[in-house]
Amino acid sequence: MSHPAMEAYFHELAAALDRLLAPGEPYTAWLAAESSDFVRMNRGKVRQPGSVVQRYLEVDLIRGARHASHRLSLQGDVSADVDAIAAAVAGLRSALPDLADDPHLLYATEPRSTRSVRGAALPAAEAIVDTVLGAADGLDLVGLYAGGPVYRGFANSLGQRNWHEAASFNLQWSLYHRADKAVKSALSGSAWDASAFAGRMTEARAQFEHVAQPARKLEPGRYRAYLTPAAVEEVVGLLCWNGFSSRSLATRQSALARMKGADGARLDPRVTIFEATADGVAPCFQAEGFARPERVPLIVGGRLVGALTSPRTAREFGAEVGPTNGANGSESPESLAMAGGTLATRDVLAALDTGLYVGNLWYLNYSDRSACRMTGMTRFATFWVERGRIVAPVDVLRFDDTLFRMLGTNLEALTADTELSLESVTYGERALSGMRLPGALLSELNFTL
Repeated sequence: MSHPAMEAYFHELAAALDRLLAPGEPYTAWLAAESSDFVRMNRGKVRQPGSVVQRYLEVDLIRGARHASHRLSLQGDVSADVDAIAAAVAGLRSALPDLADDPHLLYATEPRSTRSVRGAALPAAEAIVDTVLGAADGLDLVGLYAGGPVYRGFANSLGQRNWHEAASFNLQWSLYHRADKAVKSALSGSAWDASAFAGRMTEARAQFEHVAQPARKLEPGRYRAYLTPAAVEEVVGLLCWNGFSSRSLATRQSALARMKGADGARLDPRVTIFEATADGVAPCFQAEGFARPERVPLIVGGRLVGALTSPRTAREFGAEVGPTNGANGSESPESLAMAGGTLATRDVLAALDTGLYVGNLWYLNYSDRSACRMTGMTRFATFWVERGRIVAPVDVLRFDDTLFRMLGTNLEALTADTELSLESVTYGERALSGMRLPGALLSELNFTL
């Protein structure tokens, strides 16, 4: 089904829903669909190519404060799908009298229709993969390519219609040496950029030569460190687990709870973080039909100034959290952006001088959530640097430190360039979310083993 056909198909389903329901019988409907190519690579060869075309519609039928929902897998044939939707609506209608009221139900009642189409047509997956494998000739490359259009649609009984389609790709690959020594790279976006890929591969090949050298084992301690944007993504990604949630902040379950209020803890004044829907791949609406602002300030000048508020949280907590700003049910960012600084990427090693160049982190979790203390492991291309030159790869280390040191008292600089990283999760469906982040130079980072 072509892109215009998918949008027309969605509007036909919404019109059919309008006809199926009685006057004054509210509903909301959420379409999630995609046409994706997936290619797995190993040892520099294609191992598993495939494509997925899927369409799901979730209908929520409302009667007063009661509501019930049904999620259907659709065929793409309007006639057959309308029959399935009619059966689902009949089932929901019969279930409603037996349900209790939902005291936190809140959905959009002021129609606000939108249409957004983002991204350009991507080259065929075969062409992209041929480019990748050609550039890695002679090396053990393992990776995954996922790309194609993803669709989201919202409709309700008030005539509101919202449409969003985003063509995007996510390419992740590693150049493997031995044991735990490898160089991981990634490239994602809404348009394939051959020159950007060539630059990433050149950088990966250069780091691969360093990975092949004898590793250095460092003792636990505090070391000067540079975190690449990929490493910063792991740190900020952990914050997205309820860190910016209005509900978690109101109940003090958020790792950033101590930042609340005029006298709350602060990060470095150079740290500014927004939920920037207008610049990402996520839709500008959510499942209950509320519009999302183009930008929601979260941390500005090191101060916590905002949060993500879902409709249910707005209903439950009222004035304490304010109205909803279109957050999803988990109140997690979908288009997070952190402002860059002044450090040129080409000057990173010189600015680090002597210390750790941390290419990747993984297995992050909180060691003390209330103190926003995190722990995790280094991974892949982590190097020991002396006088601005990489001298050896480093064996795996565990760090344990607080955000208030990493992006607070110990932050020396942020890179001027920021990197876009789209979410690679494909459980059930390709995610429509991502982050844009700089690298961070730290005066010290605490390593415990």
